[in-house]
Amino acid sequence: MTAPLGWLGIMRLGLVQTAIGAIVVLTTSTINRVMVVELALPAILPGLLVALHYAVQILRPRWGHGSDVGGRLTPWIIGGMAVLALGGFGAAAATALMETAFWPGVLLAAASFAAIGMGVGASGTCLLILLSRRVADARRPAAATVVWVMMIAGFIVTAGLVGHALDPFSTGRLVAVSGLVSALALAITVLAVRGVEGEGAAVVSDRAAPVDTSFRVALREVWDEPQARLFAIFIFVSMIAYSAQDLILEPFAGTVFGFTPGESTRLAGVQNGGVLAGMVLVAVVTTLGGSRAGSLRLWAVGGCLASALALAGLAMSAFAGPGFPLRGTVFALGLANGAYAVAAIGSMMRLVGQGKPERQGVRMGLWGAAQGVAFGLGGLCGAAATDLARHLAATPAAAYAAVFAAEALLFVVAAGLALAVARQATERDRRARKDTDGLLLPNPG
Repeated sequence: MTAPLGWLGIMRLGLVQTAIGAIVVLTTSTINRVMVVELALPAILPGLLVALHYAVQILRPRWGHGSDVGGRLTPWIIGGMAVLALGGFGAAAATALMETAFWPGVLLAAASFAAIGMGVGASGTCLLILLSRRVADARRPAAATVVWVMMIAGFIVTAGLVGHALDPFSTGRLVAVSGLVSALALAITVLAVRGVEGEGAAVVSDRAAPVDTSFRVALREVWDEPQARLFAIFIFVSMIAYSAQDLILEPFAGTVFGFTPGESTRLAGVQNGGVLAGMVLVAVVTTLGGSRAGSLRLWAVGGCLASALALAGLAMSAFAGPGFPLRGTVFALGLANGAYAVAAIGSMMRLVGQGKPERQGVRMGLWGAAQGVAFGLGGLCGAAATDLARHLAATPAAAYAAVFAAEALLFVVAAGLALAVARQATERDRRARKDTDGLLLPNPG
């Protein structure tokens, strides 16, 4: 049996997430700005393209099923990154094309953003499965933190370097820089995963009994697993609550507290700092603490409930006035969100192997689809709910308070779902031990 990965091996696989982050931030941030500012296009256009990139990720179970059937993950990680790199380069080329041929550029952009969603879905899903197979159980929360932080590092490093490389700006320079970033990301991925999966990693080829390879059958089997289905619902509900605040926190600070654009941007930085702190906290405690302190179910439930409390605090702050400790509350929200996020990803890595081993890809794909679609939907719902509340409520403060309160309620529901998932996992372990004990008993005949 292949030995579990050490910290260097985990960081090596984390480089794949760094590569994913590098391409994604260039397309969803830089190209977004170029379309709106330099090309003076309606903001709805890049908004719809980014939404398309999230919507396509509903196909994650299909990519996971492909890895189940083929039996190996490495080709899907590299292939997904190749599609992602092509999509990132295509998005830059489409933006340049819009200057002279608008509708052909839009069509190319739509195809490119769809490719970005497919590439992220295929490579990201299979990377998590590979981590779940190669990382020891005690290190999985820390591994989740490492790969998440390295993805954020990809955002930061790429944004800084690309920002310098794009000046003086031209669409031709944008295409060249995007091509270079995409090529480097693909090369890093190939080097990072080379040899990590090891020999004899195929799941399908080692089975003695034939298994139906139909995707519909596989998806139905996974959805019929109570634990997999309930965990998917937990991910969907909690990720809507997690992402719904993204598009409204800064407008809230400006409208209710009078923050300037610079002050509201720094407030978002405070939240992101809290997210990183929460991730590191869970990684350290679960790695060094005992079984109780290191319980992922404890951190998942606690993170959801703490997020609900912080959001309730934001709801109250809308009426409390300038003396309310807004920055401290936002940091607490980020801290709770970070703890929840790492616990959720660590739980994915732990639970993906519970069930038929030949359905791991579909199982992880189902959860990844729930995460990706909910993340895109959450931001849209948060903004739409705020607009609706402002029409119905007497003041903007009341409107924002109502939306934050609704998000808090969603986190409470998510905490209940996390408890239900934990109970199912405990019951499954109990039945497995009982079955094992039965096999060890001597035959009375």
